[in-house]
Amino acid sequence: MVLKLQPEHLQTISTQGESAYPQECCGIIFGYLTSESKTVVEVRPTDNAWSEEAAELFDDHTEQSKKRRYAIAPQVMLQAQKEARDRNLNIIGIYHSHPDNPPIPSECDRQYAWQEYSYIIVSVQNAKATDIKSWYLDDDHLFQEEVILSC
Repeated sequence: MVLKLQPEHLQTISTQGESAYPQECCGIIFGYLTSESKTVVEVRPTDNAWSEEAAELFDDHTEQSKKRRYAIAPQVMLQAQKEARDRNLNIIGIYHSHPDNPPIPSECDRQYAWQEYSYIIVSVQNAKATDIKSWYLDDDHLFQEEVILSC
């Protein structure tokens, strides 16, 4: 699978990651699906809604914070789903940042991922976006790297 997007989409994700540093940023990816590719139409920054309540919801009782976790509020996802439907688009993925860590999915990322989505991760090192990768879940629920085509 190939993820096609515009340079401005990558810039939006990188800029948000740098602005949120040292916390994780997150957002929603809207676009179109075909059998060979996903085409991004819009990336929508969202607030990182990770909180003690989110930790309870996801049964994550570790001492993590927004520096190592992210969540998109359920009402934000619901509104995005309605908007996507009204615009004849799909939510094709989620993006987030990894402050001072590589753009490789964590076990937590894998546990909460959905197979039909792309997961873009931007590595932000010392407040500077340095690398972006995209991932998808295979049939064994393991992340595989996805080709990013910037056009």
